[in-house]
Amino acid sequence: MTKTHLMLAFLLVLGIAPVSEAGKAKTGTDSLHRFFKEVHSISARFTQVVMDESRQPIQESSGTLWIQRPNKFRWDYESPYQQEIVADGKRIWVYDAGLRQVTVRPLTNGLADTPAMLLAGKGRLEDNFRINPLDEKDDLEWMLLTPRRKDSGYQNIRMAFLQGKLRVMEMIDGLGHTTRMTFEAARENTRIDPDRFTFTPPPGVDVVGGQEAKAP
Repeated sequence: MTKTHLMLAFLLVLGIAPVSEAGKAKTGTDSLHRFFKEVHSISARFTQVVMDESRQPIQESSGTLWIQRPNKFRWDYESPYQQEIVADGKRIWVYDAGLRQVTVRPLTNGLADTPAMLLAGKGRLEDNFRINPLDEKDDLEWMLLTPRRKDSGYQNIRMAFLQGKLRVMEMIDGLGHTTRMTFEAARENTRIDPDRFTFTPPPGVDVVGGQEAKAP
């Protein structure tokens, strides 16, 4: 899988690891709604595996993420490629260190029905997804989110909770490929340095979408 595919996998991935009050969540439905109502900031380590239709791994990656609702996040890929994906509340920046290229575009406001915006958006989850509980497996409580829009580009999202904490998230795209995210060492509702969510293109790199880079 190319670096471009790695970045696109991120843009189609919902997700982060909420850690709600221990012991209070009784079901996956409780944990899901608590995540979107009570979690305002998140930091975590993540691993990402992209699998083909037969669930054979295509690409594996790992890194660190930070989220500050609403509409700010940073997703740093450390392996196998160095990439930074930063949303500053108005724009989203994607920096590929190997290519020395930055792409910038407007950030959609609110809780959209795309997984990327669910990372840091706000709003009513039910407006954009049909929500159903799935059978428990390996002590994980699974929830299924199916987009209401037929042109969303993916089939569904599955979120797995363990004792109220989101541990695994899977997204199945229109080609049947699965992106699985696993979260570790998650912290919620702690202060995150605002500088995490600012991005200045390094000197000498190509910037695609230069007018957006000048937006206030």
